[in-house]
Amino acid sequence: MRARLSLLFPLALLSIAALAVVDAARGQVVRPATPVATPNPLVLSRFTLIDGNGGTPLQNAALIVQDGRLTFVGPASQLKPPAGATVQDLTGKYVLPGLIDLHVHVAESDGAVQDPKRTFTRENVEKDLLLYASYGVTSVLSMGSDQPLVYQIRDEQRRRRPTMARFFTAGRGFTVKEGFPTNQGNIPGVPYEVTEPKQAAGFVDELAKHRPDVVKIWVDDRFGDFKKTPINLSKAIIDQAHKYKLKVAAHVFYLDDAKQLAAADLNAFAHSVRDKLIDDELIALMKQHGTWQIPTLTRDSTPFEFEHPERFLNDPFFMRAAPPLWVANLRSPAFLKAMVSDKHFREYPGLLENSKKNLKRMHDAGVRYGFGTDAGVPGRVPAYLDHEELLLMRDAGLTPMQILVAATKSSAEFLGARDLGTVERGKWADLLVLGGDPIADLSNSRKIDAVYVAGNKVK
Repeated sequence: MRARLSLLFPLALLSIAALAVVDAARGQVVRPATPVATPNPLVLSRFTLIDGNGGTPLQNAALIVQDGRLTFVGPASQLKPPAGATVQDLTGKYVLPGLIDLHVHVAESDGAVQDPKRTFTRENVEKDLLLYASYGVTSVLSMGSDQPLVYQIRDEQRRRRPTMARFFTAGRGFTVKEGFPTNQGNIPGVPYEVTEPKQAAGFVDELAKHRPDVVKIWVDDRFGDFKKTPINLSKAIIDQAHKYKLKVAAHVFYLDDAKQLAAADLNAFAHSVRDKLIDDELIALMKQHGTWQIPTLTRDSTPFEFEHPERFLNDPFFMRAAPPLWVANLRSPAFLKAMVSDKHFREYPGLLENSKKNLKRMHDAGVRYGFGTDAGVPGRVPAYLDHEELLLMRDAGLTPMQILVAATKSSAEFLGARDLGTVERGKWADLLVLGGDPIADLSNSRKIDAVYVAGNKVK
């Protein structure tokens, strides 16, 4: 999978207009739709570099971008700007790789109602991708709620140098008949609904024709309210997906389900185990089978943190991203009353605490983990939540550097996107420029000075 993803992009220093990129895994050729003019080189200098590898930041650093890729990264004293370059002095700024969110739902809702069959339009998808990019999130993985248009948008983007967040997708996810999230009020008719292993494998065959970036399974009964995908169906999906060299991620909640899925060679948990604290058995299974964790701590904070909405409504960083219909809900006493009347409302803070403790336990044990938010459904505000997720991971006991590596290098490694995730020569210039040091104070991630995707400055 890594080879397939990386070969979707042009090689360093070649004009994109001249390329014919071969997908080695499938023998397909991807060509640019139209010629793209080669821009002048871009030089950024005199900043502090946090390159995503986890080492000591490099002060007084510089980089050169040509045709969207990094052709020099190092001390400013060694910089030799190419002829015709645009040079920017970033004294006092911090440069790091763009964030990579491994769990979003692009254009799934209007902010109040989930209805991707209605809301998943090109306009809404591009609006979300631009929003993510403007918040420093330069790649997103949409997890299982996408409509067929997704592949056209994704593949068009990969033929060019994108000007918004890069789009990875699971296409349609999998659940069981009468299971979550095909119930009314969620996304009925969107995921595949499986009933027996042979049928599940056949649906994977159908999905694989579109070359999704991962496969998604929902394994959750929502506190016993719905049927839950049993392990024999999940295993059939996992086994068939692996025949196509596709990774599989599962929405989980319960520890017992997590153990069965890890033992079945699942590639990632798309959420934390929340019903209880994890144990040595799960850790051993995850390490044995290479199962990753995508924590999505904001998935566990958002069901209860809006009980007192004032801090959000008075925060411009939140308000710029929040859908107007969701803002209207937060200003509605009737809506807030209904929210806190949820029969599980008082349980949610405890579930978040379990998630944080479980993440720290996995980190300490050497389990691989990435970064995600599950943003895009009502109440989970796209792009804004990425900066909240950083802080919740800090509250779980991780250091700012560990968190930033998870949100950049590690997440790119999970995707198999070898050209992303770190600021290194030859890689795409997906960059986040901050006006404050995120290592000293992770909340400085909000001090966004500029964002670049493939060297294109995001408006």
